[in-house]
Amino acid sequence: MIAFPNAKINLGLNVLDKRADGFHNIDTVFFPVDLCDILEIIKTDDSKTSFNSSGLMIPGDPETNLCMQAYYLLKDKFSLPNVKIHLHKIIPMGAGLGGGSSDAAFTLKLLNNLFDLKINNSDLLKLASILGSDCVFFILNEPVAAVERGDRFKKTTLDLSGYQVVIVVPDIHVNTAFAYSKITPQKNKSLSSNIIEEEHIKDWKSKLVNDFEDPIFSIYPELKNIKSALYKFGATYASMSGSGSAVYGLFKHPVDLSSNFKDYFYWSSRI
Repeated sequence: MIAFPNAKINLGLNVLDKRADGFHNIDTVFFPVDLCDILEIIKTDDSKTSFNSSGLMIPGDPETNLCMQAYYLLKDKFSLPNVKIHLHKIIPMGAGLGGGSSDAAFTLKLLNNLFDLKINNSDLLKLASILGSDCVFFILNEPVAAVERGDRFKKTTLDLSGYQVVIVVPDIHVNTAFAYSKITPQKNKSLSSNIIEEEHIKDWKSKLVNDFEDPIFSIYPELKNIKSALYKFGATYASMSGSGSAVYGLFKHPVDLSSNFKDYFYWSSRI
């Protein structure tokens, strides 16, 4: 059984305060995009479950990969048999695109279908929250305003139909914990979710803010230069996604900027 775990971008991101559990309360809008990994899970008679990957190199022990964590989470609850998991990695890591979280969420959904576990969406959301805050979003996989840890959602009227999204990722990996260490939370601010609901996209440039940009741009000015270039080429709105290092632009009219960003990972699609 095969699935295509997709990426997301953040439209604005406000870090409001630090929680008692060590996480942060945030306000952002998650928007799914069609940049995808390829995930295959098959039943096996092998003596143990295995995980292997191709495409982009995934650092760390395969046994601790989020896909394996998702498998073991369900194995403990449903006594799953062994499987083979293969992940072809396309979504850049450490880029704020949520690729690892998406892989984990889609592993839950694939296993649910493969073994006919009949887990409803409500319970899938609870299971995904154990794996990580962003994992929850990819269960529903639709535009939402995300609050608290980014795992509680509100509906949004946002419609970007007809826009083209361009994603540019340099060879920079931004550690999420490190990025949060550079943030000073502020509660008294205009919230991203409100701005997106109330303002036209043409006004986002001056009003919609990702709090990670200033500290991360000061460390990696290359990211700031990419954002400036996207505006130069006509983006209606451009921003870093999440804690970086992906930078995206939203364009009203079709563009092909692949030659302008030939030294970077480049991806583009109409919404």
